[in-house]
Amino acid sequence: MFPKNFIAATTRLRDFDKIVSAPLMRRVFFLDSPATATITISGIGFYELYVNGEKVSGLLTPYISVPDHIIYYNRYDVQLRPGENVLGIVLGNGMQNVFCYKQNQIANARWYGAPMTALRLDVKCDNGLEFYIESDAAFKTAPSPIFFDDLRCGEHYDATKEISGWNKPGFGDSSWESVISVLPPLGEPKLCTADPIVVTHEISPKKITKCSDGYIYDFGANLAGVCRLNINGNRGQKIILTHGELLENGELKNTAGLLPADYFQKDVYICGGGHECYTPRFTYHGFQYVYVKGISAEQATPRLLTYLVMNSDLRERGGFTCSDITANTLQTLTRRSTLANFFYFPTDCPQREKDGWTGDAALSAEHTLLNLSPENSYIEWLHNIRKAQNEFGQIPNVVPTGGWSTQWGSNPAWDSVLIYLPYYTYVYRNNTKILEENGTAIFKYLHFLSTLMRRGGGLIEETTLGDWCPPGRAMNDYKSPSMFTNSAISLDMCQKAGFIFNVLGWEQEEAFALGLATTLRKNIRERLYDFETNTALGNCQTSQAMILHYDILAPHEKPAAFEKLLHLIEETNNHMDTGILGGRVIFHVLSAFGKSDLAFKMITQPSFPSYGNWVARGATSLWEDFQPDGGPIASRNHHFWGDISAWFIKNIAGINYNPTGRNHKEVKIAPSYISDLSYAEGFHITPYGKIYVKWERVAGEVALTVDVPDGFSLCYNTPKR
Repeated sequence: MFPKNFIAATTRLRDFDKIVSAPLMRRVFFLDSPATATITISGIGFYELYVNGEKVSGLLTPYISVPDHIIYYNRYDVQLRPGENVLGIVLGNGMQNVFCYKQNQIANARWYGAPMTALRLDVKCDNGLEFYIESDAAFKTAPSPIFFDDLRCGEHYDATKEISGWNKPGFGDSSWESVISVLPPLGEPKLCTADPIVVTHEISPKKITKCSDGYIYDFGANLAGVCRLNINGNRGQKIILTHGELLENGELKNTAGLLPADYFQKDVYICGGGHECYTPRFTYHGFQYVYVKGISAEQATPRLLTYLVMNSDLRERGGFTCSDITANTLQTLTRRSTLANFFYFPTDCPQREKDGWTGDAALSAEHTLLNLSPENSYIEWLHNIRKAQNEFGQIPNVVPTGGWSTQWGSNPAWDSVLIYLPYYTYVYRNNTKILEENGTAIFKYLHFLSTLMRRGGGLIEETTLGDWCPPGRAMNDYKSPSMFTNSAISLDMCQKAGFIFNVLGWEQEEAFALGLATTLRKNIRERLYDFETNTALGNCQTSQAMILHYDILAPHEKPAAFEKLLHLIEETNNHMDTGILGGRVIFHVLSAFGKSDLAFKMITQPSFPSYGNWVARGATSLWEDFQPDGGPIASRNHHFWGDISAWFIKNIAGINYNPTGRNHKEVKIAPSYISDLSYAEGFHITPYGKIYVKWERVAGEVALTVDVPDGFSLCYNTPKR
């Protein structure tokens, strides 16, 4: 049962010029015997929960959502003791009062306000008594030492304001104020089933360097999380930790964007005096470096800061390694960026926006499922995407949002998240639940897509978002017109939707989806492809690769179109010249036509533009942009370029699991024996066991090792060279 009563410490809103500390709340009750109890609690935005001084909640709980759509709860089983017991809560702003990123329009949302909570404690005493406690005026409140907290900017903590024992029995709270009752959000109550956010490992600094008026701590890799501070401090000593991705001339540099530079990724700690340990609670950062101000030379030790690496608790399901150091590094960087950008749902960057951009997640769905276990989190996030879908079937480009991104209009490559997440999750995990839950929303979206087609005369008109982040140019300087990319991806969405409806046995919906696909294919062929020159609209690598990848051409028409693609690649001296939409498909197309060696070279070569150029320039995670040295790079930790990992596993190792989507106990082994490699190996853990493939060159021959689960249907393709 969910609690009904929401309480808050205040209705005042925190802003840069308005200090409102994160509130503490406590509730005392007495028992005559030991008891077991279940606590159901929500925090709008974040909460920490204590029982008799012991923390029972996780990190950044309960979930990041629009509370007028869904109110998320967590549930905990606890043990209580005879006598006095205490419930303790600390509330953080979360997304409820994100004052540092107005672009999200959250400040204009109906639900925007001070943090609040609702709690229900169901008690079963050993003496047979059963009762419950709900959040009400019996809870008392006082300000915490956290005098600033923002999901994107950071947390400020004054240890001189600590209240010892506030969450334990025996504490006197007579000076504390009573909480106030507040109106609840409008959303439906729901237990969170997404993978929790956890600390996966800890890292000590690799290097400490003195800079102008502080110290730079270098942790060796661009990840996401927070730092634990350990210090013997003087009372009132103020320590400032500024986190960042980049050093320039030995100084920390951040791309703050719309965030205030003075607050960007900054944690502040005011010492209480003596040995102290502090870890931020209601924020996280994306960083490799920390600029530390306010410490002495004696305090600047490796023990001062420890990097607590955080992300959703996703398990490893696949991997790849080979004889090429650059390729192995890129596999590592993809894994890092995928995890650093997974906090309940895929985000676009951990240092700045932390937003759930739908297109980013759609582009990364396959490589994430091949490497990790995101399906529970996908299922949960899709609940939020469906809630954000309007009455016409349109979905925003960011979920959750207070309204921002809707002005960008409808962008099919971003909308594809509604179809791609269920589709790929079914293919790789045999999960029909995700299809059943989203089938109606997909059908509703296809009706919306049909209105876009009518408006575009059977195609999809130009939109704001297209082949984003082309190399060496502005993010929206596309060579492939968005009418082409929109129409091609819409065709693919309709085909995949038809597949989903077929699995569900929805015959009418399947016919509707495939009918849209037929219309789109016909119009793309007639209006966006020149059969005389074998050229797709835009005359660029993206258009040419997409026309081939999405099966818009007949088999006998493809060789000439592929020769045109090779010509376009030759014009760039065998370098990629695509944005994220073309980059998602071009290497798979090259392998399909037996040119895996060329794809591997384009990926790993050290000259610009290439992934290998990132490695040569010292990247420790995937970047958002392919820009020349010195060019503007918006973020140095993005996951939407990570499909190269899927290409490594599927095309070099040759693991093509469930290639038709119809048999979850089938695998096609089709390795590419790259001439520059002496060996390659990969694995993927299916719902029925592990697939492992390794090939290596031995005495002029190639030895292939394959291990698949019992009962699998196994077929081989001629090795692709």
